[in-house]
Amino acid sequence: MRTLLVANADDADPGYIGQRFVDHGFIGERFRQHGGKFEHCERENPATWPTLDGADLVILLGSWWSAYWPNIQKNVRAECDLIVETHRRGIPLFGICYGAQIMATALGGSAQRAQHHEVGWHEVFAAAPNEVIGGTWLQWHYDSFTPPESCEILATSPAGPQAIRAGRCFATQFHPEVTEQIVQRWASESGAEELARIGLNASELIAQTKKEVTRSAPAAARLVDWFMETTAR
Repeated sequence: MRTLLVANADDADPGYIGQRFVDHGFIGERFRQHGGKFEHCERENPATWPTLDGADLVILLGSWWSAYWPNIQKNVRAECDLIVETHRRGIPLFGICYGAQIMATALGGSAQRAQHHEVGWHEVFAAAPNEVIGGTWLQWHYDSFTPPESCEILATSPAGPQAIRAGRCFATQFHPEVTEQIVQRWASESGAEELARIGLNASELIAQTKKEVTRSAPAAARLVDWFMETTAR
């Protein structure tokens, strides 16, 4: 099955989420030809994106961008158009962090600077029958989003909505995909300085992540399984 991965050029690792979608058969005819990668749609270059024709899944990864930045509005509009068309065609979509913010924006909501940022491992709350979305997840965001009325809010935290769904489109504010290697990369160099500015230590976050992923990796797999059964179908 064919999967489009929308992500920035330098940060396109779908981690545990990608691994579980591969388990479900979302490898696409080009998967092995590209060294085990999905079809990467670079956010910086929407003119190069392949068509949605024949796509079985769209994944929207996080980003260091903010959807309301004026200097990237052409890119934002292109991704919003892709989301709207994905939703119209009924193609399953799984978004993460910026992916949730831009999904909300595309479907008639908005994204904005958060009143309270979340960085590190934080609790997410979800009620029955969607308890699988809840738990402790890695967060790394300074923005939040206001979903349109057409979206269900399936999970929350004190900072705002944490999971939304509209038709076959689903997105989380938190990062279920993160591996230890992903967090190490994010927390290196400028990331370490960023963490220090908000009172966090990069080495401590990496050490905590090493422990947390023993639980979050199977939780991410269960989240994808839930998505496949309740939303993608």
